[in-house]
Formats: sequence, C-alpha cells, structure tokens
Amino acid sequence: MALCSSSTSPELKCCCFDNLRGKNPSFNQPNQFLRIGDCYSNKGRVQVQASSQLSGHLEGSFMEKKRLQEPLSHRKLEFVRTLLIDNYDSYTYNIYQELSTINGVPPVVVRNDEWTWRDICRYLYEENAFDNIVISPGPGSPACPEDIGICLRVLLECWDVPILGVCLGHQALGYVHGADIVHAPEPVHGRLSEIEHNGDRLFHDIPSGQNSGFKVVRYHSLIIDADSLPKELIPIAWSNSADGFSYLGTLQSGEIPDAYESQSRQKILLSDISTQIKNGSYRHSIYSNRMRREVLMGIMHSTRPHYGVQMHAGAESLLLREITRTSRSVNNSDELGREALRPRQLFCDLGDRRFGIQHSRRFEIQRSSIGVKCLKLTWRKFDHLASTVGGARNIFCELFGNNKAENTFWLDSSSTEKGRARFSFMGGKGGSLWKQVTFRLSDQSDVKFTSGGHLLIEDAEGSIERAYLEEGFFDFLDKELLSFHHEKKDYEGLPFDFYGGYIGYIGYNLKVECGAASNHHKSRTPDACFFFADNVVVIDHLYDDVYILSLNEENTPMSTWLDATEQKLIGLRASSTRQLEEQNLHAPTVSRNKSAFISEVSRGDYVNNVENCLKYIKDGESYELCLTTQLRKRIGEIDSLGLYLHLREKNPAPYAAWLSFSKEDLCICCSSPERFLRLDKNDLLEAKPIKGTIARGSTPEEDEQLKLQLQYSEKDQAENLMIVDLLRNDLGRVCEPGSVHVPNLMNVESYATVHTMVSTICGKKHSNVSAVNCVRAAFPGGSMTGAPKLRSMEILESIESCSRGIYSGSIGYFSYNRTFDLNIVIRTVVIHEGEASIGAGGAIVALSNPEDEYEEMILKSSAPAKAVMYFD
Repeated sequence: MALCSSSTSPELKCCCFDNLRGKNPSFNQPNQFLRIGDCYSNKGRVQVQASSQLSGHLEGSFMEKKRLQEPLSHRKLEFVRTLLIDNYDSYTYNIYQELSTINGVPPVVVRNDEWTWRDICRYLYEENAFDNIVISPGPGSPACPEDIGICLRVLLECWDVPILGVCLGHQALGYVHGADIVHAPEPVHGRLSEIEHNGDRLFHDIPSGQNSGFKVVRYHSLIIDADSLPKELIPIAWSNSADGFSYLGTLQSGEIPDAYESQSRQKILLSDISTQIKNGSYRHSIYSNRMRREVLMGIMHSTRPHYGVQMHAGAESLLLREITRTSRSVNNSDELGREALRPRQLFCDLGDRRFGIQHSRRFEIQRSSIGVKCLKLTWRKFDHLASTVGGARNIFCELFGNNKAENTFWLDSSSTEKGRARFSFMGGKGGSLWKQVTFRLSDQSDVKFTSGGHLLIEDAEGSIERAYLEEGFFDFLDKELLSFHHEKKDYEGLPFDFYGGYIGYIGYNLKVECGAASNHHKSRTPDACFFFADNVVVIDHLYDDVYILSLNEENTPMSTWLDATEQKLIGLRASSTRQLEEQNLHAPTVSRNKSAFISEVSRGDYVNNVENCLKYIKDGESYELCLTTQLRKRIGEIDSLGLYLHLREKNPAPYAAWLSFSKEDLCICCSSPERFLRLDKNDLLEAKPIKGTIARGSTPEEDEQLKLQLQYSEKDQAENLMIVDLLRNDLGRVCEPGSVHVPNLMNVESYATVHTMVSTICGKKHSNVSAVNCVRAAFPGGSMTGAPKLRSMEILESIESCSRGIYSGSIGYFSYNRTFDLNIVIRTVVIHEGEASIGAGGAIVALSNPEDEYEEMILKSSAPAKAVMYFD
C-alpha cells in the first residue's frame, strides 16, 4: 500500500491501493466510495418508491414533480447529453438511471482511467458529443491520483463545459483549486441531514434550513475545509454536523433510539422507549452534547459553470439542464435532436459499459454460432396432493431419500408464511440430459483479473469431460442457456418460473469474474457446482398442488420418469413414509461429541478487524464493510440429510436449500432468509437484501420490544439504506431507465431465532442483456460485501484470513428458458471432507461497536451450529 498525502492539507493522508489498477482496463478496480444518497422533502423521496408501511410519507420524486410542474418554456431542451465519469462507485448507475429518464437520452459512462486526455478533448470539442459532465462519487480522496483519475484535469481545463461534481467530484472541485480535504467532524453514512443554501439557482424551489421539510442522505467521511476555500470558489450550501437523523426517525415526531449505544443500556430503556415510539413522543438526545459545526455541502466556481454538492439532491439532471441552458450554446432544438443520437452511437462504439466488462456484448454477437438444443417439456399436475402425502419433507424422503440422498437437490421454501415464498423444487440424478458441472478457478488466485478455471462435466452414465475455461464460468453458463431453444407453449399454465435447467451454487470467489481484482484465499470447495436437472418435482405451498416435470430433447423417446413418479406419489402415504425415514435416516440423538466449533479468528482478533474496518471508513475508503469469518468443526460420520431436516424444522426459511454432490464429498444445508436476485418470465428483476438483525425475545413483550429496537435503530437503518442504494445501482446497470424502484423499504421480518430488516428492489431487465449478465452485474450480493462494492471487497480481502467459499455466494436455479432465482448463502452448514463449516459476520459502519459486532456474528451462527452439535 502506498501513501500519498495532500500537498495542501497536512491533516489528511489517503490510502491508495497499488493493486487497484491492472492491465485489463475493463476490470479496473475496487474503487467506489463517498457516495451519495437520496433527497427527501415533505413531499417524498427521490427515486425510492413507497413501501406499504411508509406509503403515506413516500409518494414519488420531489424533483420529478418539480420538473413536470415547470412551464414548457423552461423545458426547452428535449435532450441533454451527459458524460458521466465513474470513480468506481456503487452509486453511479443510480445517477445513470436518473439522467436517462430526465435527459431524454442515456449518458455515456466511462471510468476515470478509461479515456485519455486526448479522448476527452476529441469527444467534447471535436465531436461536440456532450453538453455537460457529471463526476461521480467514489472511494478515497481527490488527493490520490489513483482515486480521482482524469477528473482533476477535466475540472482544470474544461473551463467552458458545465460540470457537476458529486461527493468525491465535489471534493475534487475544491481540491483542484487549492482547498484542503480533511476528515469530517464525524463520518456520516446513510443518515439524513437538513440543508441550508443561499438560494442559488442550483437550489431553485428547494426548501432551506431547519424544519424546512427537506433532508438529504449523506455518505462521506471527508469534507472540503471551508476555511481553506480560495476566492474563486463560492460556498452555496451547508449542513450542521450534529443534525443527523435516521431514515425512519424523520417519519416520527421526534428522533429515535440510537443503535450505537450499548445493548445493555438499550434494554434498560426499552420498555419506556417502545411506549413513547408508539405515541410519537420519544426524543433522543444523542447529539445534544456535540459541538455544532457547519459542514460545506455545496460550492460553485465564480466564473466557470462548475458546481459541487457533497450530498445527493436527487436532481443531477435538472441541475445540469439549468447550467447547460445558460452556459453552452447548444440551444437549437433541431440541432439538439440530431446530436442527441450521438451518445447512443458512442455507447455502442465504445462497448457496453454497464457490466464493467469490455466484452459484455459478445454473447449476443456469438449467439448464432452456438450449437442449438431444442428442448421439449412435458408435465403433470396433482391438485391438493402435498398435504395428503405428508408435505414436502415426506415427498423428498420418499422419492430422493435413499442412499443418503446422494446427488440430489431441494430448493426448499420451508418458511412460506406471509407470502415470503411459494414453491419448492426437488430432484435427483437421472434422465438423458442430467449432468453435473463442477468449476474450480485456476490456482493463480493471487494474480489480478484471473477468472479462468477448470470445468468437469459428468453425465448420468458416468462419462467425464474436462475443459479449461479461459473466459470463466459465467461465460460458460451464459453460452449454455443461449444454446437452448424452446417453445413457450410448453410451460403455459405453470405458475412458477423453473421448468428444468441448472440448479446449484456460485461460490464467493467468482467475484473475480464480476470485476473484483483477485482472490487472496483459495476456496476448499469448488467455486461453482451445478446439476442440469431434467426431472423435477415442484410443490405449490399456496394451493397444496404437486407438479412433476420432465425435459427431453426434441425427437427423442419420452422418458418413463413421469409415469414412475406419478405412481409413487399416488401410492405415497405418510405412515409408510415415516417407516422409510426410520430405515434410511439415523434417529436424532444428542451428541456425545462435545467439541465445539472453532473460529478462524479469536474474539480479540475479530474485534481488532472491526476496528480496522472503522479506520478505513473514517478515511473514506468505504462506508460499509461486511466483515465475516468461518467457524469449523471436525465431524465423524454424520447423517447430513437428517441434519438438514432438523435445521429446516428448527429454523425454517423461505430460501432454504439442500444440495448433495457425492463426488465432491460435499453437502450443503442452507436455511437462508435472503433472496439475492430473481428474474421472472416477464423480465422483472427483484432483490431482497437483509441488513439489520436482532435476536428474538423470550416473552411476547420482550420480543415486541426487540423488534421495535431493530425497526428504529439508526445504525441498522443506515446499513440497510446503503445496501438498498447499492442494489439500485447494480440493477441500474442492466435495467431499463426509470424502471428501478423500491416497493418495500426496511420492513422487519421475524423468523424462528431472529428479527431481520428487509428491503425489496425491483426493475425491468433491458432487452439486450442476458440473464447471466444480470447476475454478473450484481454478484456477489451487496449485503455480503458492503459499499462501494469493489473497493470494499478489496479491503475485506486484506483483512479476512480465509476464503469464504460457498458462504456469501448464491444457491438457486437458472431455468432453460433463462429465468433464475438465487439466494444469499447465509445461515448455512457446509459439510465437506469430514468438516462442518459455518460462515458468519455483519456489516461494519461508522456507528458500529466492535464488541457488539462480535456478538452479532455469534448470534447469526448459533442456529446452524446447534443443529450440527445435535447430530454429530
């Protein structure tokens, strides 16, 4: 790690990772920080749509309403062409979505080290391709060349081009003209503040000051030192450093409980607090003793059309329209209509940037050359059968429980209450199309941008094929799905989206195929392992129906599997199934082996790791880091299926799963409550990240109090909001402009052992993006990395002592018709080569308490650990 310090500020030194840049320009690095949030007013929140719980407070976009209410004469320009410079942030594509919607044409996105200065001059002045520039947020400091790239030169030399800098871009505007960049009085991430401004046109019709009803979300650890501003920079907006609000706190009459206090102190206050929250009288004095200090939130250049905002006002495009209207002579609407097509052509000429992968369009180009398989689906339905034969557990044990349930799968919606999940999918080895694919990344795990690896394919007859995949596993999977031809009429009438295809897992280390720099630790298990399932049993828990599906190539004999399975289901009785279970499954007994799980790191080391994370956050390198560790235990002969059945009974979850890969000596017992990403048959994407967890209470009263404590915890709300914005960004890379929204924000869901805070993000997939590239754009799930994602993963690689393996990856399916549904692998036991391992951790934010973070990690591992101890 190299240190470079600001020449103008002795206080701040910024950490620049030498390994954040590599030879491949399409994968340049983990850089993403200091980002922006959303704006709030008494009329609503920009971009994030209403949840059922908050619909009275969140009714659409304040700035969008403002735009629509403007006289037509003020909206003269039908197109505004923006160059969006991405500083490797996890918010850039939220700006992209907003600009696309309001500008009338998508911006062109380039990373800060992607174009040379010659490129900038060519497109701005020779091609006249852009009307203005937005410089995105990003990690680190403008004092570090690796963090800011070409942006400083753009700000210095493009004196006639309207430019808006956001967060890091704002700081760069100050820094390039001589201002000092210093630590903020306190890091502020995912928290709201009231803003005062001077009435400049940039803030036209936006309220100002305390109790104005207008608040912004802030994400920054560094600020421009207001006392160091040169005379050519004019301050135009401020916020008080001590006026932070939690998100839900703005919906109450007062402020709310703060999660930074010790849990013991909070429990003392719970009884009174829960009552006061309900009647709206609760006020918390966490900030009362802090010195009030104003923080610079906006600046403008005195002679150039250059602006900077430390917060995100949700209105970049409107602000740029205003600047462009009076600053650049591109006002002829006919000329502008013609020129507006130029960014679209540039977008194609320069390559599709949305995935951060230069060749992301290659699948569409090569599609015609892929060998096509014509698949035919046949299926049968049995009304109201599931409960009469003992439910999903009995069906699985009867049909697939023999021989230790080797080479079987079960995507198990074992928690279906409140509509969390509806369908379960199960199956085993067999069928002419069945195969197992196993992928391991190359041994060069310490080499940057290495995503190639070894693929092994075994068919139902035991034949094995090996290959080295230079382009990696996602490339292989994408080509496989594109090779399938099918008729939609085959699955008309089916209420679910999986009809056969790949079922298995993606390990965390496949992040190197999604933009991460490298893997410092090699996984003990395969990096991806899937069955191609051609015979599937589906249970509809809502209507109690059972479906059986069989997939064959066209012009091949029909399988007898449907007939055989139908006979088994009709003859199945709960009593006979119980006898079968007794024969094939060991009766559960309390373990005599008292050896406990051993953590990869001690309590002291974990606390130190949390403190290291807090230092990175303070220095602006990240604003949320999902720190994890592994707990391991050597085990003897264990009944893996019995363990999973016990786990699903004690800790049911909507995205649970059982996977058995006998050749790998690998079983996965997963009780995940979290969906990573789903793509349905209507091309709708949905993510449901979890951030915020607390234990259940021992009495109904205590349980309700703990639920309220989570609901109104400022720390947990900040965690959740930051990951929501990250997922909005990831979906924004692959979704149609304007389609990304948040129907549910910070809902608390209750499970057997914990309460969790869950949000839902949705969007409409762009027509030219493949299913696999949707996953590629968002993997690993942001709730397991932190934000900005790339820089956060890089930092975590340097802190964590071992590979996460399957943990933090995803389990689920890719259907042959190119839908998918994947979970986040948490609350999971991985049994591999005589060892049981459990991954656990939590999000570290500026408000985190190291000791509390350790206790949260232990809480999350307790349910799967107890299940193993019971069965070992």
